[in-house]
Amino acid sequence: MPATEFQALRNVPYMGVIFVVAEAVKLGFENGHPDWCNLGQGQPEVGPMDGAPDRLESFTITPHDHAYGPLEGIPELREAVATHYNRLYRQGKASQYTGANVSIANGGRLALTRAMAALGAVNVGYQLPDYTAYEDMFNTHLARLAPVPVRTAEADGFALTAARYEQAIEESGLAAFIVSNPCNPTGIAVRGDELQRIVDTSRAHDVTLLSDEFYSHFIYDEDRPVSAAAHIEDVNRDPVVIFDGLTKCYRYPGWRVGWVLGPPEVVETMARTASAIDGGPSRIAQRAAIEALEPSRADQETTALRQVFRKKRDEMATRLEKLGVRFAKVSESTFYLWGCLDGLPAPLNDAMTFFRKALERKVMLVPGQFFDVNPGGYRKGTSPYENWMRFSFGPPMDNLQLGLSRLEELVAEFR
Repeated sequence: MPATEFQALRNVPYMGVIFVVAEAVKLGFENGHPDWCNLGQGQPEVGPMDGAPDRLESFTITPHDHAYGPLEGIPELREAVATHYNRLYRQGKASQYTGANVSIANGGRLALTRAMAALGAVNVGYQLPDYTAYEDMFNTHLARLAPVPVRTAEADGFALTAARYEQAIEESGLAAFIVSNPCNPTGIAVRGDELQRIVDTSRAHDVTLLSDEFYSHFIYDEDRPVSAAAHIEDVNRDPVVIFDGLTKCYRYPGWRVGWVLGPPEVVETMARTASAIDGGPSRIAQRAAIEALEPSRADQETTALRQVFRKKRDEMATRLEKLGVRFAKVSESTFYLWGCLDGLPAPLNDAMTFFRKALERKVMLVPGQFFDVNPGGYRKGTSPYENWMRFSFGPPMDNLQLGLSRLEELVAEFR
């Protein structure tokens, strides 16, 4: 019986990848099916990979790991995450992260959910387009939070510029801003001087920057990750809260290990929200995560990641452009390409139609309208992303190439 037939329940629609999977299941899709190509998937390939260390398949737990753990995570992993960030981003800086700056959660969405619950009754900015899950995170707090959309420009490659960020703060009286950087779905990374200006603006205006950095190591034009952590003056005072984990960059999404870095007061407040939301993270998964962050292993994994995924990015971008898909800017990060279909023959120039036709060929994609985050559904009318599509190069190369060949056959039918 549909949930809407129960008067006590609100209607919670499928969004983004979840919608795509639900529609594909109707046509026979199941995870691992060799004849399906999931070019919409939000996880990276998780098997053995050229140049990467062997996948972790066993680990030792302690007797204490059978018990409830601390809401903010076990001390050993909190210290390991702090050390990891100091090594990557804080070398030579006076202010260093410690375990007190770190909170662990069962995955990134849960960490972000805790953060949303910790915010007061304030205006919260967010960019468009951006990560689909933000919409329902906002929806559960609309009685308290006031979401303020900040639409980015195609001319800027859909990047959130520092100037646009400061303008939104001043015009809308923002107290917080949530943003995925590198961005899902556009694959754009704000970094260097531009990211420094955003962090400086957050400090100057006392705006809490919630920086979702789950794709931090998927950087294709240089061999180093990106994070606001490199631009913070005082890790205990600057209003910057960073979210990341093992899900994307270390290719362990099933472990559900995410973390938050920020001032200790923020970490403690989020732990209090965890007591009501989730009760704290799994001690067992945390124990395994410590080994995944061992420096030589972590660096080997992320170096291999950039090399392998750069090749897949290039393969997908080249073949999609030959099809007539255009990009405001070819992805420089994540494992997504954000492409416009307006150059394709009708009716394939409409993303939802293209999505349905691709499903018939056992290829999954995510229509752009899902990234037009619209809490409460208050904005009416046609989304400006109805002819945009998110293409994922998360799958292994052979499956990626099969999916692209099927899309080429599809477009050829309408030419």
